[in-house]
Amino acid sequence: MQWYGALGLVLLELYGMTECGTISANLRHARRLGSVGRPAPSCQVRIAENGEILVCGANVFVGYLNQESKTAEVLRDGWLHTGDVGRFDDDGYLYITDRLKDILITSGGKNITPSEIQNALKFSSYISDALVIGDRRKYLTAIIMIDRENVEKFAQEAQLAYTDFASLVAVPQIRMLIGKVVEAANSKFARVESIKDFRILPVELTPEDEEVTPTMKLKRRVIERKWESLIESMYGGASS
Repeated sequence: MQWYGALGLVLLELYGMTECGTISANLRHARRLGSVGRPAPSCQVRIAENGEILVCGANVFVGYLNQESKTAEVLRDGWLHTGDVGRFDDDGYLYITDRLKDILITSGGKNITPSEIQNALKFSSYISDALVIGDRRKYLTAIIMIDRENVEKFAQEAQLAYTDFASLVAVPQIRMLIGKVVEAANSKFARVESIKDFRILPVELTPEDEEVTPTMKLKRRVIERKWESLIESMYGGASS
């Protein structure tokens, strides 16, 4: 958004759903970078105790056709449960932080929104994607997918020896490199939200692999299943 703004192109982010149309929007005279703007006059928006965004108003639908049970899941007491997690700032601008289904609850009962931490890690040019682990666990860890091109460039400039992708991620200096990125990300969050350990995926994934979507985003359930031993190694278990 900042990049386009520097070119003189103003992008206005908004938020809406098929079930209710526009929920909130940034306007040219009232916008805040990173938010989805203030609620539209046609609806009320509030944040539930679990962080979920709830919407009420004449714009909210009456239900799914011939699907009473599905309607009851999302429409309760006149409030549409969006499934999105968010927050308001002091000026009434709405920020979407995660999907409710992706929220992690640590063994200590702390709710963690992983996407914010993952985005902080992906801000680095050395990381193409990251997956925060920690549901029902004592602390958070992360699975890292490196950006091969940028990491290889770093390795070559540092004259580090490696033969293939697996040997590249095994180089101690590469782990130190990613470790610094993790430390920088940790500084932006509370202690309970800090990444205590991480592992770099030892294989280079392609869109054909089941671990990623067609746009190369890591799939949580598949990673947790396929790389279970790698994850457990960060919690005192064996490594694969």
